Amino acid sequence: MNSRRTLATAARILSQVRHDPRTIVLLLVVPSLLIGLVAWIFSDTTSFSTVGPAMIALFPFIVMFLVTSITTLRERRTGTLERLLSMPLGKGDFILGYTLAFGLLAVVQSAIAVGYSVWVCGLTISGSIWLLLAVAVADAVLGTALGLLASAFANTEFQVVQFMPAIVFPQILLGGIFLPRDQLPNGLQQISDWLPLSHAIDALQAVASNSKDAAYIGGELLIIAAWILGAIVLGSVTLRRRTP
Repeated sequence: MNSRRTLATAARILSQVRHDPRTIVLLLVVPSLLIGLVAWIFSDTTSFSTVGPAMIALFPFIVMFLVTSITTLRERRTGTLERLLSMPLGKGDFILGYTLAFGLLAVVQSAIAVGYSVWVCGLTISGSIWLLLAVAVADAVLGTALGLLASAFANTEFQVVQFMPAIVFPQILLGGIFLPRDQLPNGLQQISDWLPLSHAIDALQAVASNSKDAAYIGGELLIIAAWILGAIVLGSVTLRRRTP
């Protein structure tokens, strides 16, 4: 892998996104609007303070997963990836370039979502807002990494969408949004412990309530980082030059 090629790939992706207003809106605006909708639903109650941190984890994760996986697959289906890999660019450079580009977008996306949740929707944060932002960014980058991995196995955009029930929906159902994870049946709780979105939701809720110390939050971030690294490595190994 070469850092110059990785940075060039990231710059190319960012340039493409910059010229696509719909993708910009989907990445930067839609997650905050969905969080605002949830806040509006619970406007007559205090429930948003409970579910708000989970929404910060959920919507950016889903959006980054979809946009990254479909964009990467399109590069392969149009032959762009095959042409790029015929040059000195390697698969690792390509995957890391995508991760860097969408990681930078994840920082902006998360900053908007956190700021909107706290200062517009009234989400109460007892802990550090900067730590909340750090976890939110890690969660969005996790969605990016899993999207890159899914794109390596999909042949069409429709197949990418089919990965949602397999990869994303179980994490939503078992992540503690509908029922606290410690109240799940024993087998489901053990499965939930292995799902990365569960740790992102736990960390965001812990920061919001200031119920855990920094060591706990750091441990959750390490688990998320391990999943990100594993998805990037596996995506690099399994990435195909062109869709058959």
